[in-house]
Amino acid sequence: MTQVHKNIAVLPGDGIGPEVTRAAVQLLGDCAAAFHHKFEFNELPFGGSAIDRAGKPLPAETLVGCRSADAILLGAIGGPKWDALPLEKRPESGLLGLRQSLGLYINLRPIRLSRALQGISPLRPERLAECDFEIVRELAGDIYFGEHVTTGSGPKGHAHDVASYSVEEIERVARYAFQRAAARNHRLTSVDKANVLATSALWRKTVNSIAQDYPDVALDHLYVDNAAMQIMLRPKQFDVILTSNLFGDILSDEAAALAGSIGLIPSMSRGRDGQPALYEPIHGSAPSLAGKDVACPLGAMFSACLMLRESFGLELEAQWIETAVERVLDRGYRTMDIAEPTGRTLRCSEFTEQIRSEMNDVLVHHERYGWGV
Repeated sequence: MTQVHKNIAVLPGDGIGPEVTRAAVQLLGDCAAAFHHKFEFNELPFGGSAIDRAGKPLPAETLVGCRSADAILLGAIGGPKWDALPLEKRPESGLLGLRQSLGLYINLRPIRLSRALQGISPLRPERLAECDFEIVRELAGDIYFGEHVTTGSGPKGHAHDVASYSVEEIERVARYAFQRAAARNHRLTSVDKANVLATSALWRKTVNSIAQDYPDVALDHLYVDNAAMQIMLRPKQFDVILTSNLFGDILSDEAAALAGSIGLIPSMSRGRDGQPALYEPIHGSAPSLAGKDVACPLGAMFSACLMLRESFGLELEAQWIETAVERVLDRGYRTMDIAEPTGRTLRCSEFTEQIRSEMNDVLVHHERYGWGV
């Protein structure tokens, strides 16, 4: 088995971010020890905590550390403490700045439902079926990176935000989405609002052009309002969804509801091959839960698994963690936000220890009988 040596930048961030990243780092450390890899973790300030410490959400030392890393693990950022700051100085501006500085233009969010947690989904089991799809979101363009202007005040106040896309920006994310679909079930759904928006009309035209290079992938288009409805009505129809920055932000959070909690969904933000990718749970910082040891670490843990799989090529190691998580859930162990009447609710640290113990049991089984038995 090939041993790897990787440097991982860890950005705990704000609120529950430090708690969930601590849990994920513990699992990655166990993984390195069990498979004789070497993971070096470099913890760096980011978000609101960096504002308090260094006066800005993305300090120079953090950007340097991220650029030199093999991958980046982020917890969560933001909170009411910093809401009064100007937009360009809030914690969220640090995340936009990090994406721009690292050239991260693709966001991947896998939507997979744990068998043990289907009871907390708002959909009936027959609607959920075998729900397993991915959302590929363009990350470096659209209205988030356009001009934001507010003028006047009171009844005469006015504001506008500018959305823009180039063919090149659309092409690079579309090709990635077609490649993901080609490696899965050969179906790609592109989501836009081409009947109203000029950016969406260009989006659809460009995606149709790229489709000619992928004849084995079936392409269809949905308007964003219909896509939002279809995700709830028949999620199993989707394989890979491709969409713009704003629509992807909204639809991926909606899709997380299928799993029953936004705290369960991981994400990857990436750019060109060879550049460090950013991994983070899609939940917020939940400041009211910070420091109480009640946060659900699964989104961060699954983000760590995504890192192992996508950035390091360590499929077996990712499966090892995922199998342990599934077994712990099968036994009824839960954190507060995913608790069920018949289960046992644990604190974040206790839940993490249950998973680590299960990982060890799986490893002992492997040493006796081999993997996959």
